Amino acid sequence: MPVAIVSDSTGYLPSELAEQRGIRLVSLYVNWEDASERELDMPNFDQFYDRLRGADRLPTTSQPSIGDFLAVYEPLVDQGYDVVSVHISGGISGTVEAARQAKEQLAERAGHDGVTVIDSERACGGLALLTLAGASVAQAGGELQDVVERIESARAELKMWFAVDTLEYLRRGGRIGAASAWLGSALKIKPILTLDKEITPIERVRTGAKALRRLAEYAEQRHSDGADAWVVQHIQAPDEARQLAEATEAVMGRSPVFVTEIGPVIGAHIGPGLLGVGGLPPAALE
Repeated sequence: MPVAIVSDSTGYLPSELAEQRGIRLVSLYVNWEDASERELDMPNFDQFYDRLRGADRLPTTSQPSIGDFLAVYEPLVDQGYDVVSVHISGGISGTVEAARQAKEQLAERAGHDGVTVIDSERACGGLALLTLAGASVAQAGGELQDVVERIESARAELKMWFAVDTLEYLRRGGRIGAASAWLGSALKIKPILTLDKEITPIERVRTGAKALRRLAEYAEQRHSDGADAWVVQHIQAPDEARQLAEATEAVMGRSPVFVTEIGPVIGAHIGPGLLGVGGLPPAALE
């Protein structure tokens, strides 16, 4: 049986790449006081971040409903696919749990279990790279266990760092994790963080220029480890992202898998100014 890959909107994969690799996406939601909107229906990130900067009350975000997942899973299972569904870390979102509940409901209806749910333990570019790793095996005709093993092995190899302008959005949104230890001293620093199940602090630098330089140095470290399948992501920092991408490409000797902006669901908890880089070994995507 063929394998279909499902993920969610918080990987911020370029839409054309997701389509090319046959990846189906389920959307998370952004909720202002006056409206709720699917992230996949929000192409204008500038408009969202302009509103976020001036907001007295931050928007909330919410995972897809069980019905949202079933709307994607059911047609695939009916067509004979095994489904592998890879999602944002359960340490910061209920998305993967909603996927598991949808899987259970579908198994009760269909009389067999056609969906495998995987917690990526990552978000954004990390989630996207793991999803692409699974899709590469599925497109090559790999069986279910081959796809699952590729994603799990890629997860063990994947590392990403990101720098943020402030911890304030994470604090207000309740997603700060172990970085809470820096709150009292973080007024004049640029925190560098990672996400491995939950947000974890790496180190602190004092300026945006130093943060950019430190991320470029981290890209060199990833190259030394053989992790040359790389991505750069940002929030409202296109110039810095371009500089980081140019520096990383010079080190890696190969083009990025993609460079994208992180959208409203993650941006509501991070705020403008994020810059991130990371990757995994190219064999994971072959």
